[in-house]
Amino acid sequence: MSDQHAPAPEARERAIPLSRSPLDPEFLLRRGVAEIIPEAELRAALESGLALRLKEGFDPSAPDIHLGHAVGLRKLRQFQRLGHKVVLIVGDWTAQIGDPSSRTATRRMLARDEVLANAETYMQQFFQLVDRERTEVAWQSGWFGKFGLADVIQLTSRFTVAQMLQREDFARRFAEQRPIAVTELLYPLLQAYDSVAIRADVEFGGMDQKFNILVGRELQQMADQRPQQVFLTRLLVGLDGVQKMSKSLGNYIGITEPAETMYGKVMRLSDAALMDYFELLTDVPDAELRALQRELEAGTLNAMDAKMRLAREIVAQFHSHQAALAAEETFVREHRQRLVPTEAPPFHLASPGPWEIVDLLVQAGLAPSRSEGKRLVTEGGVELDGHKITNPRERVTVQEGQILRRGRVHKVRIQLGGGGVQQG
Repeated sequence: MSDQHAPAPEARERAIPLSRSPLDPEFLLRRGVAEIIPEAELRAALESGLALRLKEGFDPSAPDIHLGHAVGLRKLRQFQRLGHKVVLIVGDWTAQIGDPSSRTATRRMLARDEVLANAETYMQQFFQLVDRERTEVAWQSGWFGKFGLADVIQLTSRFTVAQMLQREDFARRFAEQRPIAVTELLYPLLQAYDSVAIRADVEFGGMDQKFNILVGRELQQMADQRPQQVFLTRLLVGLDGVQKMSKSLGNYIGITEPAETMYGKVMRLSDAALMDYFELLTDVPDAELRALQRELEAGTLNAMDAKMRLAREIVAQFHSHQAALAAEETFVREHRQRLVPTEAPPFHLASPGPWEIVDLLVQAGLAPSRSEGKRLVTEGGVELDGHKITNPRERVTVQEGQILRRGRVHKVRIQLGGGGVQQG
């Protein structure tokens, strides 16, 4: 196959050999890693002291990065610290097709303007995690824009339909007689050709990218290039604790979300996923993680306290240590202690009562009617100063400053005297 679009090999910079790495080599090659193919080749390349070209591709089919993406990007940053270079492939062509990985139906094709807008936002977020100075950005249009029909035919002639159907998602859709567009069969080939075009030494991706990256390795050999190593990171489960993190599933934490939102979402994480998040998204040493695991299993450490530490670690990465502490203070005040911020609007009462709880809800504007108030109380959606009230006939005596709450958002702070609501 012709290699006419690829740049000439460049003089390689020097990197820090693995044996003299400031990072623990096992941390680099084991922590958060699912598979390296072949590992011996990558270890030898890292020991050579030559700077490697680390391929990371993204399709700007959506504008935002979430913590699932951050797993691989954090690993790239570790390699950059040793002097290696990231080559970021902007998939402005493949994004218009859509990666068929893990999909059960053909994805709609995106307009180029939409792709470009997504790419701009994505790259702004990408460089929050990866060193811009040690990153080369390459757009697929730089080589695919020069492709003619002969190039496409030559590329497709190297692989068979049977090979493409070895992909689990293609095989499943074919067996279920679901549509598979010809453009989708092209996707792995186009991603593979990116490796030829930039002369990648290593390609990074999640486990769901294994097939595509191996195709790239094979295509490089056909182009008389040294085949890239395959570096696969583990997939991060989403907040539902079941499927991988995805914006389309709504189980994600975005890296640009406000500190308090990010902290609160981490606290919703299932206990079963807690240690995976520590391993994939923090630099807490392995020995300390093992001790943490033992304490959780023995019951000497509460899972809530472990999640709070995890939330601090994650928020500090994307905001600051101070922002993490402030977010934790807000969480403790609003959720753990079941208190409400002082900005809850005042509700004036002439006397402390006793008051029928349903009357208080209506007078405070927390329920539009007595019947709605009764429903809210019966369903457990009403609290007075953190105490849940479930009997709609209950009469309560209130105190100055107490919080009357409906649900998580709507609340008032009780103030006594000053001509407020009178008892009926």
